[in-house]
Amino acid sequence: MRRRNIKPHSKRTTIFLRSASGLSLLLLLLLLCCPSLHAESDIPVSEANIDTGVNVPAAEKQAGEDETATTPTTIAQKPSDDEYGDVIEKETGPVPTTAGKKSSDEYGDVTTEETGAAEAPQIADPIKPWNVAMYHFNDKLYFWMWKPAATGYKYAVPEEVRGIIGNFYENLKAPIRIFNNLLQGEPGYAGIELANLFINSTLGVGGFKNCAKECFGINGRYADFGQTLGKYGVGFGFYLVLPFLGPSSVRDGIGSLVDWSLRPTTYLSPDFFSVESLGLYTHERINTTSFHLGEYEMLKDAAVDPYVAMRDVYIQYRKNLIEKK
Repeated sequence: MRRRNIKPHSKRTTIFLRSASGLSLLLLLLLLCCPSLHAESDIPVSEANIDTGVNVPAAEKQAGEDETATTPTTIAQKPSDDEYGDVIEKETGPVPTTAGKKSSDEYGDVTTEETGAAEAPQIADPIKPWNVAMYHFNDKLYFWMWKPAATGYKYAVPEEVRGIIGNFYENLKAPIRIFNNLLQGEPGYAGIELANLFINSTLGVGGFKNCAKECFGINGRYADFGQTLGKYGVGFGFYLVLPFLGPSSVRDGIGSLVDWSLRPTTYLSPDFFSVESLGLYTHERINTTSFHLGEYEMLKDAAVDPYVAMRDVYIQYRKNLIEKK
Protein backbone atom coordinates (compact mmCIF):
# COMPACT_ATOMS: atom_id res chain seq x y z
CA MET A 1 0.00 0.00 0.00
CA ARG A 2 1.50 3.33 -1.08
CA ARG A 3 2.10 5.93 1.57
CA ARG A 4 0.84 9.38 0.74
CA ASN A 5 3.37 12.21 0.82
CA ILE A 6 2.36 15.05 3.10
CA LYS A 7 3.46 18.45 1.94
CA PRO A 8 5.42 20.66 4.42
CA HIS A 9 2.71 23.32 4.51
CA SER A 10 0.13 20.61 5.32
CA LYS A 11 2.25 19.50 8.26
CA ARG A 12 2.45 23.07 9.53
CA THR A 13 -1.30 23.46 9.19
CA THR A 14 -1.85 20.23 11.13
CA ILE A 15 0.54 21.35 13.88
CA PHE A 16 -1.20 24.72 14.13
CA LEU A 17 -4.65 23.14 14.32
CA ARG A 18 -3.53 20.69 16.98
CA SER A 19 -1.93 23.50 19.02
CA ALA A 20 -5.00 25.71 18.70
CA SER A 21 -7.30 22.82 19.67
CA GLY A 22 -5.17 21.99 22.69
CA LEU A 23 -5.10 25.62 23.83
CA SER A 24 -8.86 25.93 23.40
CA LEU A 25 -9.46 22.75 25.42
CA LEU A 26 -7.08 23.91 28.17
CA LEU A 27 -8.78 27.29 28.37
CA LEU A 28 -12.23 25.68 28.52
CA LEU A 29 -11.19 23.36 31.34
CA LEU A 30 -9.69 26.24 33.30
CA LEU A 31 -12.78 28.38 32.86
CA LEU A 32 -15.05 25.55 34.00
CA CYS A 33 -12.95 24.18 36.84
CA CYS A 34 -11.15 27.21 38.30
CA PRO A 35 -13.51 29.74 39.93
CA SER A 36 -10.62 32.12 40.58
CA LEU A 37 -10.46 32.81 36.86
CA HIS A 38 -13.86 34.48 37.01
CA ALA A 39 -13.05 36.95 39.76
CA GLU A 40 -10.00 38.45 41.37
CA SER A 41 -8.79 37.11 44.69
CA ASP A 42 -9.56 38.68 48.04
CA ILE A 43 -5.86 38.74 48.87
CA PRO A 44 -4.76 42.39 48.65
CA VAL A 45 -1.57 43.38 46.92
CA SER A 46 0.80 44.94 49.41
CA GLU A 47 1.75 48.55 48.86
CA ALA A 48 3.72 49.02 52.06
CA ASN A 49 6.94 47.52 50.71
CA ILE A 50 7.40 49.95 47.86
CA ASP A 51 9.56 53.04 48.11
CA THR A 52 8.05 55.83 46.05
CA GLY A 53 11.20 57.87 45.55
CA VAL A 54 12.35 56.94 42.06
CA ASN A 55 14.38 59.30 39.94
CA VAL A 56 13.63 59.60 36.25
CA PRO A 57 16.61 59.92 33.87
CA ALA A 58 17.46 63.49 33.02
CA ALA A 59 16.51 63.01 29.40
CA GLU A 60 12.88 62.59 30.45
CA LYS A 61 12.71 65.72 32.60
CA GLN A 62 10.65 68.59 31.27
CA ALA A 63 12.24 72.03 31.29
CA GLY A 64 10.90 74.32 33.99
CA GLU A 65 9.25 71.55 36.04
CA ASP A 66 9.68 71.16 39.78
CA GLU A 67 12.01 68.16 40.11
CA THR A 68 10.91 67.50 43.66
CA ALA A 69 7.27 66.79 42.79
CA THR A 70 6.14 63.25 43.51
CA THR A 71 2.92 61.28 43.33
CA PRO A 72 2.05 59.24 46.47
CA THR A 73 1.32 55.87 44.94
CA THR A 74 3.04 52.71 43.83
CA ILE A 75 6.01 52.69 41.49
CA ALA A 76 5.08 51.84 37.93
CA GLN A 77 8.15 51.36 35.80
CA LYS A 78 7.67 49.87 32.39
CA PRO A 79 8.70 46.21 32.29
CA SER A 80 11.78 45.66 30.16
CA ASP A 81 10.13 42.72 28.47
CA ASP A 82 8.17 43.89 25.47
CA GLU A 83 6.25 40.65 24.90
CA TYR A 84 2.98 42.43 25.71
CA GLY A 85 3.70 45.49 23.46
CA ASP A 86 4.98 49.03 23.92
CA VAL A 87 2.77 50.02 26.83
CA ILE A 88 4.35 52.80 28.81
CA GLU A 89 4.41 54.00 32.40
CA LYS A 90 1.13 55.89 32.10
CA GLU A 91 -0.71 52.63 31.55
CA THR A 92 0.56 51.19 34.82
CA GLY A 93 -1.06 53.90 36.90
CA PRO A 94 0.25 57.10 38.52
CA VAL A 95 4.05 57.21 38.67
CA PRO A 96 6.02 58.74 41.53
CA THR A 97 8.92 60.48 39.85
CA THR A 98 11.12 63.49 40.35
CA ALA A 99 9.89 64.82 37.04
CA GLY A 100 6.39 65.20 35.74
CA LYS A 101 7.02 64.40 32.11
CA LYS A 102 6.05 61.00 30.74
CA SER A 103 6.76 59.72 27.24
CA SER A 104 3.97 59.11 24.74
CA ASP A 105 3.09 55.80 23.15
CA GLU A 106 1.94 54.93 19.67
CA TYR A 107 -0.95 52.85 20.97
CA GLY A 108 -2.35 55.47 23.33
CA ASP A 109 -1.97 56.29 27.01
CA VAL A 110 -3.97 55.98 30.18
CA THR A 111 -3.22 59.05 32.25
CA THR A 112 -3.48 59.68 35.96
CA GLU A 113 -6.63 61.68 35.38
CA GLU A 114 -8.23 58.82 33.46
CA THR A 115 -7.41 56.11 35.99
CA GLY A 116 -7.76 58.12 39.17
CA ALA A 117 -6.37 57.02 42.50
CA ALA A 118 -7.66 53.50 42.16
CA GLU A 119 -7.15 50.86 44.78
CA ALA A 120 -4.33 48.42 44.24
CA PRO A 121 -5.40 45.37 42.21
CA GLN A 122 -5.71 42.03 43.95
CA ILE A 123 -4.33 38.64 42.97
CA ALA A 124 -3.80 35.30 44.68
CA ASP A 125 -0.24 34.05 45.10
CA PRO A 126 -0.70 30.40 46.17
CA ILE A 127 2.57 29.18 44.65
CA LYS A 128 4.73 31.93 46.13
CA PRO A 129 7.74 29.65 46.84
CA TRP A 130 7.94 28.78 43.13
CA ASN A 131 7.38 32.39 42.13
CA VAL A 132 10.06 33.69 44.48
CA ALA A 133 12.52 31.07 43.19
CA MET A 134 11.76 32.03 39.58
CA TYR A 135 12.04 35.72 40.45
CA HIS A 136 15.58 35.15 41.76
CA PHE A 137 16.39 33.00 38.71
CA ASN A 138 15.22 35.72 36.34
CA ASP A 139 17.02 38.36 38.39
CA LYS A 140 20.33 36.54 38.02
CA LEU A 141 19.56 35.89 34.36
CA TYR A 142 19.04 39.60 33.79
CA PHE A 143 22.33 40.64 35.37
CA TRP A 144 24.33 37.72 33.93
CA MET A 145 22.85 37.49 30.45
CA TRP A 146 20.22 40.01 29.34
CA LYS A 147 21.96 43.14 30.60
CA PRO A 148 25.49 42.30 29.38
CA ALA A 149 24.11 41.21 25.99
CA ALA A 150 21.94 44.32 25.66
CA THR A 151 24.79 46.59 26.81
CA GLY A 152 27.19 45.16 24.23
CA TYR A 153 24.48 45.25 21.59
CA LYS A 154 23.74 48.90 22.39
CA TYR A 155 27.43 49.75 22.09
CA ALA A 156 27.80 47.93 18.75
CA VAL A 157 24.52 48.88 17.07
CA PRO A 158 23.56 52.57 16.61
CA GLU A 159 20.28 53.72 18.11
CA GLU A 160 18.80 54.46 14.69
CA VAL A 161 19.45 50.91 13.53
CA ARG A 162 18.00 49.44 16.72
CA GLY A 163 14.90 51.58 16.19
CA ILE A 164 14.53 50.26 12.64
CA ILE A 165 14.83 46.68 13.92
CA GLY A 166 12.23 47.43 16.60
CA ASN A 167 9.85 48.66 13.88
CA PHE A 168 10.37 45.39 12.01
CA TYR A 169 9.43 43.26 15.01
CA GLU A 170 6.39 45.40 15.81
CA ASN A 171 5.20 45.01 12.22
CA LEU A 172 5.56 41.23 12.52
CA LYS A 173 3.25 41.30 15.56
CA ALA A 174 0.49 43.15 13.69
CA PRO A 175 -1.61 39.95 13.28
CA ILE A 176 -1.80 39.71 17.10
CA ARG A 177 -3.20 43.22 17.35
CA ILE A 178 -5.59 42.75 14.42
CA PHE A 179 -7.00 39.47 15.78
CA ASN A 180 -7.41 40.70 19.36
CA ASN A 181 -8.91 44.05 18.41
CA LEU A 182 -11.55 42.13 16.49
CA LEU A 183 -12.23 39.88 19.48
CA GLN A 184 -12.50 42.92 21.73
CA GLY A 185 -15.21 44.44 19.53
CA GLU A 186 -12.95 47.07 18.00
CA PRO A 187 -13.23 46.47 14.23
CA GLY A 188 -12.19 50.05 13.54
CA TYR A 189 -8.86 49.58 15.29
CA ALA A 190 -8.46 46.18 13.65
CA GLY A 191 -8.84 47.93 10.30
CA ILE A 192 -6.29 50.55 11.32
CA GLU A 193 -3.83 47.84 12.33
CA LEU A 194 -4.45 46.09 9.00
CA ALA A 195 -3.75 49.36 7.19
CA ASN A 196 -0.60 49.81 9.28
CA LEU A 197 0.55 46.33 8.30
CA PHE A 198 -0.04 47.01 4.60
CA ILE A 199 1.60 50.46 4.60
CA ASN A 200 4.60 49.46 6.69
CA SER A 201 5.16 46.24 4.75
CA THR A 202 5.18 48.11 1.41
CA LEU A 203 6.13 51.77 1.77
CA GLY A 204 7.94 50.94 4.99
CA VAL A 205 10.13 48.38 3.21
CA GLY A 206 9.09 45.23 5.03
CA GLY A 207 8.26 47.07 8.25
CA PHE A 208 11.70 48.54 8.87
CA LYS A 209 10.09 52.00 8.83
CA ASN A 210 6.89 52.88 10.63
CA CYS A 211 5.62 54.78 7.61
CA ALA A 212 1.99 54.54 8.74
CA LYS A 213 2.76 56.81 11.68
CA GLU A 214 5.62 58.89 10.31
CA CYS A 215 4.14 59.50 6.85
CA PHE A 216 0.40 59.45 7.50
CA GLY A 217 0.04 60.00 11.25
CA ILE A 218 -1.85 56.72 11.75
CA ASN A 219 -1.75 55.35 15.29
CA GLY A 220 -2.85 51.83 16.11
CA ARG A 221 -4.12 50.19 19.30
CA TYR A 222 -2.21 47.57 21.26
CA ALA A 223 -4.09 44.35 22.01
CA ASP A 224 -3.14 40.84 23.16
CA PHE A 225 -5.14 37.72 24.03
CA GLY A 226 -4.61 38.00 27.79
CA GLN A 227 -6.10 41.49 27.57
CA THR A 228 -8.95 40.09 25.46
CA LEU A 229 -9.78 37.49 28.12
CA GLY A 230 -9.69 40.20 30.78
CA LYS A 231 -12.12 42.36 28.84
CA TYR A 232 -14.52 39.40 28.78
CA GLY A 233 -14.36 39.19 32.56
CA VAL A 234 -11.80 36.42 32.99
CA GLY A 235 -9.77 37.06 36.13
CA PHE A 236 -6.02 36.71 36.55
CA GLY A 237 -6.33 33.25 38.10
CA PHE A 238 -3.22 33.48 40.25
CA TYR A 239 0.17 35.11 40.00
CA LEU A 240 2.77 33.16 38.05
CA VAL A 241 6.44 33.96 37.45
CA LEU A 242 7.75 32.17 34.38
CA PRO A 243 11.44 31.36 33.86
CA PHE A 244 13.03 33.61 31.20
CA LEU A 245 9.69 35.43 30.60
CA GLY A 246 9.10 36.98 34.02
CA PRO A 247 5.84 38.08 35.73
CA SER A 248 2.60 36.63 34.39
CA SER A 249 -0.62 34.94 35.52
CA VAL A 250 -2.64 31.88 34.52
CA ARG A 251 -4.78 34.00 32.19
CA ASP A 252 -1.89 35.88 30.62
CA GLY A 253 0.19 32.72 30.31
CA ILE A 254 -2.57 31.15 28.20
CA GLY A 255 -2.87 34.41 26.29
CA SER A 256 0.84 34.45 25.46
CA LEU A 257 0.58 30.97 23.92
CA VAL A 258 -2.30 32.08 21.71
CA ASP A 259 -0.39 35.21 20.70
CA TRP A 260 2.67 33.09 19.92
CA SER A 261 0.56 31.10 17.47
CA LEU A 262 -0.28 34.36 15.67
CA ARG A 263 3.33 35.40 15.14
CA PRO A 264 4.49 34.67 11.57
CA THR A 265 7.93 33.68 12.88
CA THR A 266 6.34 30.71 14.67
CA TYR A 267 5.89 28.99 11.31
CA LEU A 268 9.48 29.21 10.14
CA SER A 269 9.65 25.56 11.17
CA PRO A 270 7.12 22.73 11.64
CA ASP A 271 7.87 22.86 15.38
CA PHE A 272 5.71 25.20 17.45
CA PHE A 273 8.79 26.30 19.44
CA SER A 274 11.63 26.13 16.95
CA VAL A 275 15.23 27.28 17.16
CA GLU A 276 14.51 29.89 14.51
CA SER A 277 11.47 31.43 16.21
CA LEU A 278 13.07 31.37 19.67
CA GLY A 279 16.26 32.90 18.25
CA LEU A 280 14.33 35.78 16.71
CA TYR A 281 12.39 36.29 19.95
CA THR A 282 15.68 36.42 21.89
CA HIS A 283 17.06 39.01 19.49
CA GLU A 284 13.85 41.03 19.74
CA ARG A 285 14.09 41.03 23.53
CA ILE A 286 17.75 42.07 23.53
CA ASN A 287 16.97 44.87 21.07
CA THR A 288 14.10 46.08 23.28
CA THR A 289 16.13 45.81 26.50
CA SER A 290 18.87 47.97 24.97
CA PHE A 291 16.46 50.93 25.11
CA HIS A 292 15.52 50.35 28.77
CA LEU A 293 18.80 49.60 30.54
CA GLY A 294 18.69 50.79 34.13
CA GLU A 295 14.90 50.80 34.58
CA TYR A 296 14.78 47.43 36.30
CA GLU A 297 17.60 48.48 38.62
CA MET A 298 15.72 51.65 39.53
CA LEU A 299 12.63 49.71 40.51
CA LYS A 300 14.61 47.12 42.43
CA ASP A 301 16.68 49.69 44.33
CA ALA A 302 13.58 51.71 45.25
CA ALA A 303 11.67 48.75 46.70
CA VAL A 304 11.98 47.27 50.18
CA ASP A 305 10.79 43.93 48.76
CA PRO A 306 11.60 43.74 45.01
CA TYR A 307 9.50 40.58 44.54
CA VAL A 308 6.36 42.30 45.85
CA ALA A 309 7.19 45.44 43.87
CA MET A 310 7.49 43.49 40.63
CA ARG A 311 4.22 41.69 41.34
CA ASP A 312 2.40 44.95 42.12
CA VAL A 313 3.74 46.71 39.05
CA TYR A 314 2.87 43.87 36.70
CA ILE A 315 -0.69 43.42 38.00
CA GLN A 316 -1.34 47.18 37.98
CA TYR A 317 0.03 47.37 34.43
CA ARG A 318 -2.22 44.57 33.18
CA LYS A 319 -5.25 45.89 35.06
CA ASN A 320 -4.94 49.35 33.55
CA LEU A 321 -4.28 47.87 30.10
CA ILE A 322 -7.59 45.98 30.30
CA GLU A 323 -9.54 48.94 31.66
CA LYS A 324 -8.36 51.46 29.07
CA LYS A 325 -10.65 52.07 26.13
